[in-house]
Amino acid sequence: MTWATRFKLLLGFVLVLALCATLTLVLNRRESQATSAQAMIVAEEVAVGTDYPGTVVESFVDPGDTVAEGDPIYRMRSLVLAHDLSSGTVSRETASYEVTDDGEMTVVAPSDGTIADITTTRGGFVQAGDVVATLHREGSTAVDAKLLLDPADFARIKPGAPVSITLPDQREVTGQVDSIAVDNARNRAEATLLIDSESLTEQAGEGLVLPGTPVVASVQLHDEGPMADVDLAFQRFLQRIGL
Repeated sequence: MTWATRFKLLLGFVLVLALCATLTLVLNRRESQATSAQAMIVAEEVAVGTDYPGTVVESFVDPGDTVAEGDPIYRMRSLVLAHDLSSGTVSRETASYEVTDDGEMTVVAPSDGTIADITTTRGGFVQAGDVVATLHREGSTAVDAKLLLDPADFARIKPGAPVSITLPDQREVTGQVDSIAVDNARNRAEATLLIDSESLTEQAGEGLVLPGTPVVASVQLHDEGPMADVDLAFQRFLQRIGL
């Protein structure tokens, strides 16, 4: 056997060994991840309402507008409020709204956020206790993901576990598991995860980063097996080269 033949055999052996090692790591990585059956972007909803019935005189916002705490949402006129003011039942100093003596009140945003919905328009009548607008609280953008898991895999999901979130335009952002809830369904665990993501919070309201947008969430399962350290090093290597 010539040295050239030996070199080719050695090279072939090394290539086969490298290919097998790579495929093993890829398979192990896939087995150490759980992908959502259903997931979407969510945000905390804050209802804006009034304790008095009245007629909307002016609206200051539209859906999609960004507001700060205390910004005006509606100006309303209420004969009931005017009566309570004149009788001394309430006073302008103790009222929870900005009010005038003739019964006009300005409903303001209770927190920073984005207007999600407006339920009435100028000239509309609002009953006491009605919700006049809904806003998404700033900084509350997250992902609600549902996964079907075998019991053993459910035990491998830990709070703080890394999550890869794929948006509809195939952009990927990172997040981490905040909380876990579970229901049993036909010997499988139906896990509902709330996933925090600084990237989504920073991009909230931009492009596809809106409540209700469907996404795909891939959760990293906890791994203590012999390949755990090797797999972690492999994942870091892929991240460095942009894969």
